[in-house]
Amino acid sequence: MILNRQKTKIFAALLFAAMYFCSLSMALAGHLEDIAARGTIRIGTTGDYIPMSYLNPKTREYEGIDVELSKLIADSLGVKIEYVPTTWPTLTADTLAGRFDIALCGISRNYNRAKIMAMSDAYGEGLFGKTILCRKTDVNKYRTISDMNRPEVRIMINPGGTNEKFARTNLAQAQLIVHNGNADIPRLIAEGEADIMITETVEAAQYIKKDSRLAAPLINAPFTRHSCGILMEKGDQEWLNYINFVLAELRMDGTMAKLEEEYLR
Repeated sequence: MILNRQKTKIFAALLFAAMYFCSLSMALAGHLEDIAARGTIRIGTTGDYIPMSYLNPKTREYEGIDVELSKLIADSLGVKIEYVPTTWPTLTADTLAGRFDIALCGISRNYNRAKIMAMSDAYGEGLFGKTILCRKTDVNKYRTISDMNRPEVRIMINPGGTNEKFARTNLAQAQLIVHNGNADIPRLIAEGEADIMITETVEAAQYIKKDSRLAAPLINAPFTRHSCGILMEKGDQEWLNYINFVLAELRMDGTMAKLEEEYLR
């Protein structure tokens, strides 16, 4: 009787272990398997950042270098793209909640993001940095942080990203105006609704080409330097390895250099 009870307990333990590892294996099914089964890759993007990811209001199509990278990643997997709109204030929460497989929209690589999420290897190294956009009539007015960090200076920023963080850290004495539509801010600066936009060098370069009223006097001497990366949840090293592999292949065959030349220089 005792022997039978021991056998029953051992069998129950083995059955429980088998069920546990089976369920654990299912729970740990990676993004590569999920994407293949789904037939689509879900890409989170803000669509408000020229020349990275911009939702053209006329065509209703996404444009930019991150859109090109998204297509190349999808092609490498043999799947279609499903864009998932996100915002800078909700980007972290949306990533952690698994709303998309990866996010691409000119996302700066930084320590705070790397602590809680996974980021790919860098692209656009040396091409990104915090700078300002202002009216051409004020081109000689704002040359240093001290010139801008004054109560009478109106600085417009989009919420939730590194532009806001930079402004609140370095320009706390100025009037900080938060505007939700990042793509609207250059026009508002040109029209006099604010004096300065905190932005990236690559974004500033695009807007001074599009609007002759605007200038980026510090574009060649940005306040910071950083690169961009592809953002995703932690915990799936195979998926991160795959994304880094795609980026490495694009660098090796010259595709990345061509894209950076077309969109970022």
